[in-house]
Amino acid sequence: MKIGEASQKVKIAAGLFWADYAVLGTQVKELEEAGVDWLHIEVRDGKYMDFGMPRGGFDIIEATCKSTNLEVEAQLQMYRPSFSVFDQLADLGVSMISLPIETTDEMIFQNITYIKEKLGLKVGVWAWQGVPSIAFEQFIHPYVSVIEYESRAPFWKKPTKGKSPHTIDQIVIDTVGKLHQMIADAGMEGQIDLMEDGGLNTSNVAKFIEVGMTVGEFSSPLLKGPDGKLQPGTGEITAAVEKLRAVMDEASDQYRDDSGLIKSEAS
Repeated sequence: MKIGEASQKVKIAAGLFWADYAVLGTQVKELEEAGVDWLHIEVRDGKYMDFGMPRGGFDIIEATCKSTNLEVEAQLQMYRPSFSVFDQLADLGVSMISLPIETTDEMIFQNITYIKEKLGLKVGVWAWQGVPSIAFEQFIHPYVSVIEYESRAPFWKKPTKGKSPHTIDQIVIDTVGKLHQMIADAGMEGQIDLMEDGGLNTSNVAKFIEVGMTVGEFSSPLLKGPDGKLQPGTGEITAAVEKLRAVMDEASDQYRDDSGLIKSEAS
């Protein structure tokens, strides 16, 4: 399914944070063949997170777009991204640009309209855990295809092999539920995808589907194992996608109706 088209089956956005860039193109092709719905790339400017170097550069985006027929999302982790950045991303072939609420500042709706009207691309809006759900209210709008909420990540702790560095708190589940209700109240469940980003896996994804998530972003579960990054050609990536898809489809059948809306009496 395409970005911004909510369906009965909850979708998989494959994050490339844990990709092995030595075999990036082959990993991307295997993810597509295994059945993920779109690709999610974090694009960092080196200022947004002062401990992190730039990530997801234009060369990585270009290689990804040339290696797939799937839609590619550029999730900007930047301070005040400019029209020039949007133009370059469009030229590289991305399908959607996701803007950070906290650091796009007063230009955010100007940027949304530029991306949508001038470039003809889809637009996402995202924020970290801690930003209240009410901050998304004005972005439940026909120009916005995805609302994204990202869980906290204690990067100062040594990561566990094969697992996401993110932490899922109950308040994240509750907030996703509130965001779903806001979208539903606006009558836009079929037009705006609701995504949780970070910390999702087969053991907790059903809880998010129950409260209205329509797409989950996954990187560690699809590209990382106890022995390191999963390699294409071994069947590991395909198996990881299939395992995740089975759990998500079961939860989708339980909590979502045929029209793609959350079941009103689901428990």
